This record gives sequence, C-alpha cells and structure tokens, in this order.
Amino acid sequence: MSRAHVLLRIAGLLLLTSTTLGTPSRAMADPPEPQIETLKTWVKNEHDSLIEVYRHFHTTPELSFEEVETAKHLGKLLSEAGYEVTPSIGGNGLVAILKNGDGPTVMLRTDLDALPVTENTELVYASKKVVQLEDGTSTGVMHACGHDIHMTNVVGVARFMASHRDYWKGTLMIIGQPAEEKGEGAKAMLKGGLFERFPKPDFAIALHVDPNLPTGTVGYRSGYAMANVDSVDIRIKGKGGHGAHPDATVDPIVEAAQLILDLQTVVSRELDPAEPAVITVGAIHGGTKHNVIGDDCLLQLTVRSYGDETRKHLIEAIKRKAKAVAISYRAPEPEITVSEGTPSLFNDKQLTWQIVRTFNHALGEDQVVPVEPSMGGEDFSRYGIAGVPIFMFRLGSVDQKRLARFKQLGQEPPSLHSPLYYPDADECLSTGVTATSIALLELFQNPAEKE
Repeated sequence: MSRAHVLLRIAGLLLLTSTTLGTPSRAMADPPEPQIETLKTWVKNEHDSLIEVYRHFHTTPELSFEEVETAKHLGKLLSEAGYEVTPSIGGNGLVAILKNGDGPTVMLRTDLDALPVTENTELVYASKKVVQLEDGTSTGVMHACGHDIHMTNVVGVARFMASHRDYWKGTLMIIGQPAEEKGEGAKAMLKGGLFERFPKPDFAIALHVDPNLPTGTVGYRSGYAMANVDSVDIRIKGKGGHGAHPDATVDPIVEAAQLILDLQTVVSRELDPAEPAVITVGAIHGGTKHNVIGDDCLLQLTVRSYGDETRKHLIEAIKRKAKAVAISYRAPEPEITVSEGTPSLFNDKQLTWQIVRTFNHALGEDQVVPVEPSMGGEDFSRYGIAGVPIFMFRLGSVDQKRLARFKQLGQEPPSLHSPLYYPDADECLSTGVTATSIALLELFQNPAEKE
C-alpha cells in the first residue's frame, strides 16, 4: 500500500470517528459471520448467471426516457425472483417490492439508461446498437457509465435477499430509474407518485462504478459527495456589420471573449478559497463568415457547487457579469437562461457511518477506502431532498493489473462516458453484490437512526 493511500485511509478513519459524522447512540451487532460466508459462497455460485445478465444489458442499451425493453427485462428478472413489480412509474421507471414481515422499508436504486456513445472497447460483447437522434445524426449507444453493472448488481442482490428471507425482516423496495444521464429520472418518478403509491422508505442506498478504484474495493464519502449541476445559456447581443468597419458595429464575439475572462474571477475572487465551485464555458457559437460581424453570440456554461448559498451566488454573479459586459460595450442586455440540473448529493452521516463500519467488517478495512467528493452530478440526490436518508457508495470497476498498466504507460484509465471504458465485470459484480447485500442486512437487522 502506498504512503498516499495510507494517509488517505487515516484521514478517512479520522473522519468516520469525528463528531461531525455522527456516532451510534446504541450498540449495533454486525451481521453474523455465517451469514457473511453464506453470502460470499452464494455470490460465487451465481457468477455465471450474473455475467449472462450483465452481457444482456450491455448489448441492448437504450437512451434516456427510451428504456422500454430494458425496464421490461429488469422487471421480468425481479418478478421471477419473487418481487411484486409495478412498471411505468415516471415514464419507464419500475418499482419492485418484497415484503418480509415487520421491519424498516429500505430502498435500493439502479439506473436504466445508456449514453449516445459509440463503443470502441473491442470486447466480443461490445454494443453494436446504432440510433438516429432528433437532429438526424446517427450514433452508437453504449452503457459507458456502468448502468449495466448497476442493474446486474440489483438483480443479484434481489435474488439473494429473496432466497434468504430468514436473514432479515422488513420491506425491500427496488426501483429501476430512467433518465439518470439527463438528471430527470428521479424527478419524474417522484412526480409519478413514487412515495405516495408505495411505502416511503426509511433509508435508500445505491452504488456507482468508479473507473479509478480497483475491483474488490468500495469507496465512501460522508456528507457532500457530488455536486449541484446547473446549465446556463447566455445569448450576447450586438450590432452586426462588415468586418472591415468594426466601428459601425457592436461585436458580440468580443463581448463574449470579455465575459469568458470575467467569469474566471467569480470562483477565484468572490468565493471562500475553501469552497469548491466550477464555472466552465463549454461552448461558444457565433459568426458565419470571416468578414462578417454577427448580431449575437451564444455561450453555454456548466456550473458546479455543493451548498445552496454558493449555488445562488454563482448564478447571480454570472448574470451580473454578463449584464456588466453588455453595458460596457453599449450593447443590448443579454438573454440568460438557467436550467437547474441535479441538486448536490449529501450522504447521510449516521447512515454512512453504519454501513461503512459493516463494510469494514465484511470486506476488510483495506478494501474500504475514503474518496474525494466529485463535481459530477447524480439525481439520486433527489430522494434525499424528499426526506429519505441516503447513501451512495462507489464500486471499484477496473482490475488492479489494468490500472497498473495504465500507470506504467503514463495514461489515465478511460473515464466514465468514454467509448473505451469497460468494467472488469467478474470481480466488480462479486464485490458489488456482496457489499450491497451486507448493507441491506445491516439496515434490516439494525435500523439506522435518522439524524
């Protein structure tokens, strides 16, 4: 283990034992060793079956809000395992319920959708699917974000919990959520009556594959784990004319250039240096020809933060800077459109403490590692905002030998959403099913106390 890894583990353990994370108010027993060993043996015996499920999902990806066959197949597998499945919640979402006596209700979530990415992994089971987008262009479709692993993990966990009902009491609520990649699926399911038509869970858990963690490991983060994500469109207005006579125009591209530079000072000069935030201008569209000054220029921004106040400050500052640039160039006021994406994901501290303690016991402390918060977005956060304590952990997805080879070559592993990303499914799924099942057994046997 490297010195950096050791220091990270020490920092994580200090965090787990700090008062800010929360401490148990009563003694809690770990799942008995025989249960853990039975689970590990069961997962080993189910390996081939789960790989078959995984390859089916991988080769039949569907885009956000188009997950008709994906939801149907997942629902079929859960129904065969003994769950009562209700389809078409918030579009293609589904809910699967398994009641097993008196006890807490715990929700386990998986996402269903894939990405408009043409797979380039050269795997024998690589996705060959091609679709036509709304703009008429064609693209491949790929589970480049690991949702195929997420769904297969849920199938494995569902089968184990259904076949070992003597290990727990309560209600297991599994949801297959559409359109996570668009940040709209959780909102759609909640609007579709998720917590009115079905029991509102006492706790909710989920996992997400991590391309930088080795298989066999899980990562955790208490508190803020993923960011608020907002999109901002700014249409800068000017006065068009001939490129040879700029004095007779108001050049919106020069305005845009000025604004791009001004925006760099918002995070660096207006926020506490310890407060993470990002303003990125991801696209600029303006002009039609070398010697023509156009009437407008469009900037498209992604804005990331954690806290609500920081989120509000960033949006206000962007609007202020854009209007100020327009005034300084004697230009019309710009059109500014803010599209709220996903809210930041906050892992419940008490719930995190309890599950990580159980992970340490069942998987071994060396396999349970603290991770840094991400500026990525994840709409699992909406269930927390709806009043349910949540915990999302990360699942190592790339074999240590592959990671070592990337390092030797001076390369970063392919990131999520890359056409080259693929998980080493064997150990990835074994660890995922084991960790998720252990977390559920813990919550059913020792219900966490809500903060």
